[in-house]
Amino acid sequence: MKVIDHLPASPDVLSIATIGFFDGVHSGHRFLIDTVRRQAAAAGLSSMLITFAQHPRQVMNPDFDLHLLTTTAEKLELLEQTGVDYVVVLPFTKDMAALSAKRFMEEVLYHQCGVRSLLIGHDHRFGCGRSEGFDDYCRYGREMGMEVLQTPAYSLDEVQVSSSYVRQALLSGRIDEANCALGYAYYLDGTVTSGYQIGRKIGFPTANLAVDHPRKLIPADGVYAVRVTLADGEKYAGMLNIGHRPTLDNDSHLTIEVHLLDFSGDLYNKSLRVEFIYYIRSEVKFDSLDQLAEQLNRDEADVRSMHIL
Repeated sequence: MKVIDHLPASPDVLSIATIGFFDGVHSGHRFLIDTVRRQAAAAGLSSMLITFAQHPRQVMNPDFDLHLLTTTAEKLELLEQTGVDYVVVLPFTKDMAALSAKRFMEEVLYHQCGVRSLLIGHDHRFGCGRSEGFDDYCRYGREMGMEVLQTPAYSLDEVQVSSSYVRQALLSGRIDEANCALGYAYYLDGTVTSGYQIGRKIGFPTANLAVDHPRKLIPADGVYAVRVTLADGEKYAGMLNIGHRPTLDNDSHLTIEVHLLDFSGDLYNKSLRVEFIYYIRSEVKFDSLDQLAEQLNRDEADVRSMHIL
């Protein structure tokens, strides 16, 4: 996969392409991308994805509270797995947002990206004001020699998969539903920082995780079974708590703490990837540290029974 971050993208390449932000690169996105790849192979053209470094809504409204499923780097990592030939990452600006659909298709897609066939999702709209639709795109395409096609809605177990659906599932603690829609386990990348070290005193030392990207979506408060990958590739089962440590009167400060099963060593300042496998329970305030330790022992037994490695 070749990543291009400038225009003109590749003037000698003619392609079948699709366009979108692709946050999460979920199963619906992969359905669309697979269709692009198949049609490109049949036509003897390259397959191309056109995406943006910034979410369009965030550019148009800086106060928009955006929670990302994937950073740009994570998105490219996932897109690499699809086997697509080219990914064009455009800087989404207000000048670009002001382009009509016709001008965007002609100036950016046709002339600067070499798109000769455009495949769009069933509900995708682009161009200033997003006021035009599929029939308009088809008419503009005929005028410039670009075929425009549309894919049907993608559903999984009667659920229409979208980035919004995944976000809501994660924010509600429905990890199994989110992972099913994504096609992989949702994850956070971060660095271990100093914590309160209370867990060490009760037999459950934890790594306090500072998430790398400030806009990365944090799932609902609670206790999770997770798979942890260290920078050297070593993997461990773990139990993770997201919340406000009510037993310790942690006030409003949100913490993400993970205990790695069967691990001994120093993780301070180390990078981790934490994959969410199962939601175990909600966060609870206990009357004592002894009660907390008893519950943590039960949580550990649950995680071990899941055989998540």
